[in-house]
Amino acid sequence: MTVAALANRAHAYRIATAAWAVIILAACGKSEPPAAAQQPVPVQVFKTVARNLPVTFDFVGQTQSDQAVDIRARVSGFLIKRNYREGADVKADQLLFEIDHKPFQAQLDAAKAQLQQQKARLEVARANLTRVKPLAERNALSQKDLDDANGNFHEAAAGVEQAQAEVETQKLNLSYTYVRAPVDGVSSFAVLPEGAYVSTTNSLLTTVSTLEPMRINFSVSEPQTLQFRAQQRDNTLVVPADRHYTVTVMMADGTEYPQKGRITFADATYNQQTGTFLVRALMPNPEGLLRPGQFVRVLVDGAMRPNAIVVPQRAVMHGPKGDVVFVIGKDNKAVPRPVMVGELSGSMWRIAKGLEPGEIVVVDGAGKLTEGAPVHVTGEAPLAAVGEGSRPASQPASAPAAAQKS
Repeated sequence: MTVAALANRAHAYRIATAAWAVIILAACGKSEPPAAAQQPVPVQVFKTVARNLPVTFDFVGQTQSDQAVDIRARVSGFLIKRNYREGADVKADQLLFEIDHKPFQAQLDAAKAQLQQQKARLEVARANLTRVKPLAERNALSQKDLDDANGNFHEAAAGVEQAQAEVETQKLNLSYTYVRAPVDGVSSFAVLPEGAYVSTTNSLLTTVSTLEPMRINFSVSEPQTLQFRAQQRDNTLVVPADRHYTVTVMMADGTEYPQKGRITFADATYNQQTGTFLVRALMPNPEGLLRPGQFVRVLVDGAMRPNAIVVPQRAVMHGPKGDVVFVIGKDNKAVPRPVMVGELSGSMWRIAKGLEPGEIVVVDGAGKLTEGAPVHVTGEAPLAAVGEGSRPASQPASAPAAAQKS
């Protein structure tokens, strides 16, 4: 290779090296653009306050007649007539069924005849004693004759009493062929048709159930009772001093029954099969709107949670790790706060643990927040109506009826 060619080749290499240096220096001179600042999230907030919160406990109950009477035949015979309309209201002493009267009328007639026979025998014995007694006093007859006459008289008198009792028995048996309602109430269906033979093995004819008042039965579990008592000891729940609770019934269509009841009975023994004990309320039923066997919601009012903290229901977010609310810190940033919720009261959750009075909780916009996100408060959510008339939306964990046992 000539000297000129080598010189040209070295010149080209220097030019290429200079070009690469310019490119590298230009690339190193560039700087990254500044990151855009995170925009504040608009939120609506709620300031927590401590207040006395009325508590409503929710149960499922069933209505029961205060007096459900099985109407049974007390004598055997053919059922000849039904004198009421099935399902209709009946009055006390109203005739419901008739059993064939003829055999019992015949037995009554025979008993009356036997009574007359015994009365005639008594008259003979009395007349004989009247004759024997003075003769025996004059020793005209022996003492044995007097004793026999006296014994015959008392035997005849006893026979009259026995015959009289038999007549009364047959009168009762005849009256039992007319089956009457023992109480005012609503009748059930007729178990046996007309013409059926009624005996001791199939004596049930129908049932009459009183409607005023109506019992409301519901059950309280053992865990509910224990938790209720623990809350009383911790002073997180205050019960009425007189243990007087107001009971409201919600019908199947969601309407509220107009009358108010009261708890009258709490069983002292737990049911071994269900682990619950029975509580009973008595509900006025003047219009007969409640019927035996209905399932109803039972709302029990009267207890109070002192210094309770509540937040709107939509402020609480439910996740796999538990319930969380977002609290706004002093730097106007969102901080997630785990909480333990109690029962719903109206549209408000009671916060059992995790919040203190005076904290600012995010209500609307919490779904857009992450930890440390800046927020822009657009307004304050109004305090929902919490007080008399508020109703829980879920089954609570404790039960006031257990206070009857404490």
